[in-house]
Amino acid sequence: MLMTKSAGSPGGASPVALPEQVEVPLGNDPEMLRIRRIGKKLFDVANCIITFGNAIPPGVEDNPSMADLETAFCHDISLSDEIVVVHDVRRHASLGSHRAVSGEPYIRFYASYPVHNQDRALIGNVALVDYSPRPVFRDGDRQMLADLAALVERELELRSVNASQLDLQKKNKNLRRKSLIDPLIGTWNRGAIMRILTIEAIRCDKLGLPLSLIVADLDYFKKINDTYGHPAGDAVLVKVASRLRSCIRPQEALGRYGGEEFLIVLPGSSHVTAMAVAERMRTAIAAQPEVIGNATLNLTISAGVASTDMFATATTEELISRADMALYAAKDAGRNKVMNATPESL
Repeated sequence: MLMTKSAGSPGGASPVALPEQVEVPLGNDPEMLRIRRIGKKLFDVANCIITFGNAIPPGVEDNPSMADLETAFCHDISLSDEIVVVHDVRRHASLGSHRAVSGEPYIRFYASYPVHNQDRALIGNVALVDYSPRPVFRDGDRQMLADLAALVERELELRSVNASQLDLQKKNKNLRRKSLIDPLIGTWNRGAIMRILTIEAIRCDKLGLPLSLIVADLDYFKKINDTYGHPAGDAVLVKVASRLRSCIRPQEALGRYGGEEFLIVLPGSSHVTAMAVAERMRTAIAAQPEVIGNATLNLTISAGVASTDMFATATTEELISRADMALYAAKDAGRNKVMNATPESL
């Protein structure tokens, strides 16, 4: 028997729910509006309304229009798992006393067909309303109403599939990103920073821009590990990486190249700019001692710089080799220093 929802139990029986990851389409949802227009034209009725669950769309109860009253009427009727056809609503036992039937807008005809989710659970319906009774509603009409409901179900299915695909893409992207990030210090790992270097080298070459890189190494790191333990050494590396990152721009990249060695890629920067960045990094590390237990450590880095404006034909591997040689020169000079690779220094 067709029933209206009671004020004390707006859901009639138990609440219904849409499939996971699919939001309830609003009244102005383009795809649902398209299906509603088809239904209205196809059946030549005042309105074709698609309801989901038990919630009346927002705005229906404030200064309601005729369409709002029709929508509210459809939401007041408990969902049915079968096709419903009321030829003359005014003569119906329960609907005849509804305020939208006995008063404005004086609805006289109602028909609906259930909408199911992919698990075949009832989630809504497609409803037709009109202001004249319809003594005849043929089998062909019932089939067309079923077809409209099938269009709604198909749209929801597509949205569910799309939502699942987007969720999968997001998860894959996160997994891929995790595979490129050093798990300890949160910078790019060696494979990722090398890939970035290759990409930026090609891009800078096409644009006629210089490319510089810095190889920086934390001085006396083995002594920190041996004296205070690896957990303390790891904590120091995390803080050093954070300070180094603060010294570069968003378009530049910092990666962990080795144990305590970092590679910094500076696209578009000359050797002069790269030297200034490396010096800024050296100062940032030396300026703030680290406390481990009761001990205070004065940390320093040594760094080597290599640039394409000094080695125009160098490959990325050769550029790293030049920067490494400059780094070793900085260490040989007493550490806590920045050295620039030049043709004369070879």
